Amino acid sequence: MKFIKKLLKWFIGIIAILVISSYIFDYDYILKGVRVVYFTGHSTAFIDDYPYFENDTIKKGLKTDTWPLHKNYNAVTATDGLKAINDAYGTIAYLIIKNDSIFYENYAEDYSKDSKTNSFSMAKSITSALLGKAIMDGYIKSLDQPVSDFYPQFKDSKTTVGDLSSMSSGLDWVESYTSPFSITARANYDDDLAETILNQKVIKTPGKEFEYLSGSTQLLGMVIKKATGKQLADYLSESFWQPLGAQSDALWQLDDDENKLAKAFCCISSNARDFGRFGKLYKDHGKWNGKQLLDSTFVATSTQSRFKGQPYGYGFWVSDYNNKHTFAMIGILGQYVITIPEDNVIIIRLGHHRSSEKVNFFPSDFYVYIDEAYAMMKK
Repeated sequence: MKFIKKLLKWFIGIIAILVISSYIFDYDYILKGVRVVYFTGHSTAFIDDYPYFENDTIKKGLKTDTWPLHKNYNAVTATDGLKAINDAYGTIAYLIIKNDSIFYENYAEDYSKDSKTNSFSMAKSITSALLGKAIMDGYIKSLDQPVSDFYPQFKDSKTTVGDLSSMSSGLDWVESYTSPFSITARANYDDDLAETILNQKVIKTPGKEFEYLSGSTQLLGMVIKKATGKQLADYLSESFWQPLGAQSDALWQLDDDENKLAKAFCCISSNARDFGRFGKLYKDHGKWNGKQLLDSTFVATSTQSRFKGQPYGYGFWVSDYNNKHTFAMIGILGQYVITIPEDNVIIIRLGHHRSSEKVNFFPSDFYVYIDEAYAMMKK
């Protein structure tokens, strides 16, 4: 018994030392990560994590816009291939929008058309849309405006806002999702996100090559906030959420309640139908119900690869799968808004996991969701 008591005291002492050390050496964000992830029974980020963070509200308008239902709405059943992949990766929402009407819609577990889940990096596409809106509104001059105009910390670099949006910033950032000591983990769980970002250095020539870095989009969000003088959630609400007729308020995670800096690289929580509105907006060249919400040239530029042979434009992933021009919003756990303008098709998938296998830059399940949608539309 004495041995057990000594062992317990030793264990408690070690834990106390680790906790104290984490605060001394500025790694206390790891404690929050442990509390949010492991203490909730998870082993990694999860789609229902928003209650564990501070959030800003993206408010819907007084007038909302309901998606029309296709004349053959849910007349077909899921293919065996779709059922299999949905089961394998925990799909909770899958929609096919054909000719601007919902052709097929299905929800799993206890999720519904109104359920909010984390979009993760789909928020990067939305942040880029806010850049286009800020240029259209005159807050930012163009894609070529230097970041140093807003943050003098970057005066020795030539990084532009367009470089941030197109993932060619040259920042000293390592995109790692496994190490608790990574800057990506710090950005997600720390309580002073601005400090983390402004300590970054530009170590590569910007605007030369594609390198996916969440820090690029976070800095872009900070630029937009400074340029407009508005919280990102408020600017998103007035620029898109309300004009697009979103059915529900959404949430944008913040670093903490004091700084109130939105995680521009991540973490807008909403539902499949409302996320799908951005696919339609970009498919229709920035126009919604006859009103030009985004400059059509900006939209066209955003959905084409900036660098030859690379899968990214400005905030959007780009593919030529099946020889059809396709662009997508993508989140790390298999959050997809896939738009194929040639066929007037938008495919939305939300879920718990995605394939770890990559094929031509994209998770292998990305292609399956497309293939099975087309198979269902042919029935």
